[in-house]
Amino acid sequence: MIHRSSRRRFNLFLAAAGTLAVAPHVGSQTGAQAGYPTRPLRWIVPYPAGGGSDFLARTLGAQFEKQLGRPTIIENRPGAATMLGAEAVARAMPDGYTIGSADNGTLVFNAALYRKLPYDPAQDFANVGLMARFPLILVANPAVGWRSAADLVAAARAQPGKLSYASVGAGSPHHLAMELIKQRTQIYIVHIPYRGAAPAVQDVLGNQVPMMVIDTAVGLPHIRAGKLVALGVLSRQRLAALPDVPTLEQQGIKDIEVYAWQGMIVPVETPRERIMRLNAELMKALATPDVVGKLRDFGLEPTPSTPEQMNAYVNSEITRWHALIRERRLTLE
Repeated sequence: MIHRSSRRRFNLFLAAAGTLAVAPHVGSQTGAQAGYPTRPLRWIVPYPAGGGSDFLARTLGAQFEKQLGRPTIIENRPGAATMLGAEAVARAMPDGYTIGSADNGTLVFNAALYRKLPYDPAQDFANVGLMARFPLILVANPAVGWRSAADLVAAARAQPGKLSYASVGAGSPHHLAMELIKQRTQIYIVHIPYRGAAPAVQDVLGNQVPMMVIDTAVGLPHIRAGKLVALGVLSRQRLAALPDVPTLEQQGIKDIEVYAWQGMIVPVETPRERIMRLNAELMKALATPDVVGKLRDFGLEPTPSTPEQMNAYVNSEITRWHALIRERRLTLE
C-alpha cells in the first residue's frame, strides 16, 4: 500500500508535468473514461443551502447533469470553518464520484489559524480547477456618515479600539480581508464574527455594527437599495456593477486586491484521468453562456483553470496569507 504522502508526491509530480503531458494522450484518456461516470456524482458544499457557495455548486451541478447525463447530488455540510465538509471529502472513496467545493478558508487560512485540523489541505486533496470568485466590498451603514474608505480610516484613528466590524465568520475571506485593511492602514477595529452572512448583514443593516467586508452576491442588493454604503471595492479594477465606487487602491491603500474564491477538489488518490475528465466538464460548464449569465447576475466572476493553475494559485495564496496571519498573530483555537 502506498503511503498517503508518497501518493501525494506522485500526484504533484503528475501535476507538474502540466498540460504538455496531457495533450498527447487525450485519445487514450477519452477511451479509458468511456464508462465514467456510470452513477450520480456527490458534490459536498461546506456551507449552508441558500448562500453564494451553494448557488455556485447547484448552478454548475445542474450543468454537469446536462453534460454527463447523470444526476449531481448537492450535499451541504456546513460548520467549523468549512472543516466538516472538507473532512467529508478527504475521507471519501477516491473514485471520482465525490467532489467538493473548497475556498480560501479550506485550502489556505485554516492551516495557519488552527493548530489541528481534521484534514490536511496539502496531503488529502487533489485540485480539479478553480470555479469562480466573489468580489469583495467594504461597506458601512449609511447612518454613520462615511462615504469613502478614507472616512472610515479617519474615524478609526480618532477612536482607536472603539469601532467594530462584522464578518460572516472567523477565518472567512471577509474576515481576513478586513484584517489586511487594518494592517495596511495601521488602524485598530474590533472583530465581531457571526455564523454566516445573514446575521452579520442584518446587524450592519440595523447599525448594531457599523461596517463589514461583504461579497457582491450578498451585498449588491442592499447597496442598490441604499441600505448599505459602498466605501470601496477590494478588486484591482472597479466593478462593472458599481462603476462609481473606487477601488481601495485608488484611495491610496496599496496591495489590497482580495477575493473570496471557490475551487473544486477531490480526494487525493482519485485517478488522474478522472480528475482531468472532471476538469474538462468544469471548463465546459464555465464556458456555457447560460451558466456564465447566471453566475454574473448573482455577482460571481467565473475563473476556469486547469488543476496546475489552481495548484499555483493556492500556493501563492498560502505565501501571502500565512505571512499576514503570523504577523497579526491571528489564531482561532
